[in-house]
Amino acid sequence: MQYQYKFEKILSIKEKEKNDAFSKYSEALKQFEEAAEKLYKLLKKKEDLHVFQQEKLQAGLSVQDIRHHQQFMENLENIISHNQKAVIDARHRMNLFQEKLMETNVEVRKYEKIREKDLKKFIDHNKFLENSQMDEISIQQYLAGASR
Repeated sequence: MQYQYKFEKILSIKEKEKNDAFSKYSEALKQFEEAAEKLYKLLKKKEDLHVFQQEKLQAGLSVQDIRHHQQFMENLENIISHNQKAVIDARHRMNLFQEKLMETNVEVRKYEKIREKDLKKFIDHNKFLENSQMDEISIQQYLAGASR
């Protein structure tokens, strides 16, 4: 007798859901990393620009150049602010997909655990039947030998 898991189709569906959740999580993680890297570069650029501006101020700058640098810094701040929101959104999205992945992983493990228990029960039942048949054969051989 061959083993047939009664929830095999459900398990395969759950595994597909898990794989889909993993791919979505991976994509969200990639997007988060890209957004964080972009924000890091902007913050680094701001820091470098601030150091450059301090050096230029000590050397002496015209009012026009100071205004220009201030305007550039304000624009950079706006871009940084926008990118910070993008990083927060990307992190939130990544966390949602991570939770979904963990949920689907738990579901798959539940069905796998059920399958393990069911398979063990099936094997134990087959061993019991086999032992019963062996006992029956032994009894018949004994009775056949005793009747001679």
